[in-house]
Amino acid sequence: MQSKQQGFTLIELMIVVAIIGILAAIAIPRYQDYTKRAHVVEGLQLAGSAKMAVTEYFSSEGVWPTDNGTAGLPTATQIVGNAVKSVGVGTNGAITVTFNTKVTDDATLILTPTNGSGSLTWKCDGGTLEDKLRPANCR
Repeated sequence: MQSKQQGFTLIELMIVVAIIGILAAIAIPRYQDYTKRAHVVEGLQLAGSAKMAVTEYFSSEGVWPTDNGTAGLPTATQIVGNAVKSVGVGTNGAITVTFNTKVTDDATLILTPTNGSGSLTWKCDGGTLEDKLRPANCR
């Protein structure tokens, strides 16, 4: 009696490897964008305390702070995170979040306050950060 060998042929194995390669080529860039967007959220969280300080300063003084010191915050380079180089307050109370290489080196996201009938609203559509990396409300 003759036994028949079982297993995969070389062609079948090559097809499986090709399919895995195609899936990896699609998945890896998407995963990198996902992790960069998570780091952008970290920047927005760090900017939260600056937003509160700017709001408090405007409520008490009636004018926008012009820098971190005026707003009662540490210097911009002291407010850092895993992917954030600095969080700085600038002209008209605008807050600039600067990212490091974990997002895009020196990319910025600018949050701009607007006084509307006694309440402040914030827009985060300024800066040099790519649109695909911004949260949905910042596009």
